[in-house]
Amino acid sequence: MTLEIGTTSLPHVRWNAETELRKAHMRDVGRIHTLIKYWAERGFMLVRSHEHLQENLRDFFVLEDQDGNIVGSGALHLLSDQIAEVRGLAIHPDRQGQGLGRWLVLAAEREARDLGLPQVFAWTLQVKFFLSLGYSVTSREYLPDTVASECGVCPFFDNCRETAVVKPLNALQ
Repeated sequence: MTLEIGTTSLPHVRWNAETELRKAHMRDVGRIHTLIKYWAERGFMLVRSHEHLQENLRDFFVLEDQDGNIVGSGALHLLSDQIAEVRGLAIHPDRQGQGLGRWLVLAAEREARDLGLPQVFAWTLQVKFFLSLGYSVTSREYLPDTVASECGVCPFFDNCRETAVVKPLNALQ
């Protein structure tokens, strides 16, 4: 059985399959791309090309279930020595509501702390989710210039629907 809406379909995955969090491998690029494309076609995130994912693969974490399916992805993208972006956050629709997105965001935050970054941010349509994780809404103007330079190449720059959220990090957490 597959889920089909738009042109991208995802295989059915088991709700109760055990899941492991790990850094992404090159063999995961196609499956990460498909998961992100699935949600992008539904207007929930930006699509990322295979090339972009390959070039930024070291940013990505994945959640792989015991059946070998990628059921979640998320990334920490460094923008400066002061801030990194949590991006590429996607959870398989069969596994929504299990805390998998939270797990990926916390992994990205842990990596940011380990790197000594004072804060992380995200662009999101899921503001309540990030607020529940201690983020606060902010404006584009508050974010460093390196963020604005990335926004300038976005195809939705003039018609952005996303909200910026930011979270200061405490190295002791």
